[in-house]
Amino acid sequence: MAEQHHVQMQNAVEEMVESLERDHIRKMQHRMFSCSAECCDRPSDSMSKVHQCIERCHTPLAKAQGVVTSELNTFQDRLTRCTMHCNDKAKDLFDSGAKEPAVKALMDRCVGSCVDDHINLIPSMTRKLKEQLNSLEQ
Repeated sequence: MAEQHHVQMQNAVEEMVESLERDHIRKMQHRMFSCSAECCDRPSDSMSKVHQCIERCHTPLAKAQGVVTSELNTFQDRLTRCTMHCNDKAKDLFDSGAKEPAVKALMDRCVGSCVDDHINLIPSMTRKLKEQLNSLEQ
């Protein structure tokens, strides 16, 4: 059952990331490459100026990727803390003399609750990320 929770969470996060990539990141990549190409179309600029121009073109995308990575890391940390709490509860139950099936059932319910709670956070996290990406695109 833990595998089912893992797959469910992975699918939800992948769907969110793919939507962000398709609706925002890809457009930013297009602008970055177009901008970089324009930098290279300036024959009178020095190599240093062209490199500075290209760096400026890359900045918005790098910031966007940093924002998404940071948010996903925070999300992962929260999920990890939740599952660690489940581990603690299971250990406490086991230490109190409960049998393995009861401990496994508790663990499954607890982890399932963590997954459900965190999947429910994805829409608000997506909205927040879209707002941040929109502000970077301008």
